[in-house]
Amino acid sequence: MMSAPQIIKQHMNPFRIALANIRFPATADESIALAKHSIDQASAKGAGIICFPECFVPGYRVGKPVPPPNQEFLERAWSAIASAAANASISVILGTERFVDGAMVATALVINQDGSMAGFQDKVQIAPSEEGTYAPGSGRRMFQAGPLTFGIAICYEGWRFPETVRWAAQRGAHVVFHPQFHEAEPNSYRPKEFADPANTFHEKAVLCRAAENTCYFATVNYASIGSPTTSAIVRPDGTLLSYQPYGEEGLLIGDIDLTLATGLVAKRYKPIS
Repeated sequence: MMSAPQIIKQHMNPFRIALANIRFPATADESIALAKHSIDQASAKGAGIICFPECFVPGYRVGKPVPPPNQEFLERAWSAIASAAANASISVILGTERFVDGAMVATALVINQDGSMAGFQDKVQIAPSEEGTYAPGSGRRMFQAGPLTFGIAICYEGWRFPETVRWAAQRGAHVVFHPQFHEAEPNSYRPKEFADPANTFHEKAVLCRAAENTCYFATVNYASIGSPTTSAIVRPDGTLLSYQPYGEEGLLIGDIDLTLATGLVAKRYKPIS
């Protein structure tokens, strides 16, 4: 008599993340209000962490009428958003800016779910178009949100410098978050499907960053008409988990399985001598 086949159940360890695919703030103060509202929404949907686009507070400066840098405003904004995070019991990755040795640096501020500040990941690799507005930062670091280990690569870093993602994956990142700013240019292609072959390389790079490291990759853009890239979550095998419809404002929510983010490929890398 043949015994019944065994059913093996794979252990899953899900963690819910939120990406704030929201509009560019009309004013610096609106950036605070929009951030607080999104934090409350993400918490209500059960997310353990929310990530905002690049320099969301007060807004990405290049080509935009953003008020001059103001340290007093930044400190007030960070404090208000940290209080919102504590009230909602959610971790936050806030795209923002800060002064480092008198220079303005694009950065991401990580706020713990109790409202304490875990620290900054500055943008180290800046685009040629950003020179004169932002200075390059230095150093990379890892962060923790409960069971979730993560790194951050900001916009141009994640598109053009895959080493910034591999660095985090080699150190145990389940996911690398990618705050970005990318809006339509005159006569630019307007995609309707993620990683459209007729579109630029950017969204194809998103798939590669996950697959070449065996970790999740979560990219988050502003919502804007004709946006050439959108917010998306990619699985560690390079397949798409979900993406936000182009130009549509809202939160992209995804459950990522931490057991799949092994970092296998990243850890197998042998440095070139």
